[in-house]
Amino acid sequence: MAESRAHEPAFVITAHDHVQGEAAAPVTLVEYGDFECPFSRDAVKTVQALQREFGHNLRFVFRHFPLADKHPHALLAAEAAEAAAAQGKFWALYATMFAHHWELEYRHLMNYARQLGLDTAQFGEALNTHRYLDRVRADVTTGRERGVTGPPTFFVNGHRQDGADDLRALAVAIRDVLRSEARV
Repeated sequence: MAESRAHEPAFVITAHDHVQGEAAAPVTLVEYGDFECPFSRDAVKTVQALQREFGHNLRFVFRHFPLADKHPHALLAAEAAEAAAAQGKFWALYATMFAHHWELEYRHLMNYARQLGLDTAQFGEALNTHRYLDRVRADVTTGRERGVTGPPTFFVNGHRQDGADDLRALAVAIRDVLRSEARV
């Protein structure tokens, strides 16, 4: 398996990505997620536990992969996250939407924007005009290019986490990277 992984291209983290952690962290965990997906919601706790355990050694990147055919509000929620990001509140809305993943209709999103102190006129206009739809679609495209078929899908330093993606499995994958980094 390691041989096939050597040929996978590294992730390029861009200014459009939503990142927590230091750029110099030896491990980058990328998640393709969906705000309406209960499994993506559960993954929030997993990521938080990994961040606590690995601290400055872990950088987390969230990318959108809304399954609009199964989750009718996921695409608009992803657009809302981008509209919040434009006002510096991506992670606040991320947390709010995952905490209320069953309440993602337009009226709910506008209420969350108000609660977070966003400029609601700007936020609503972004949703109504789908200003960030292409940005969301770009994440979906990069996910598909990487073989993502559903959320959540995780990558540890560019390698897709096949099989289990629970806390234990991801922690093992991260420890493996850290051990290999220590040997170099």
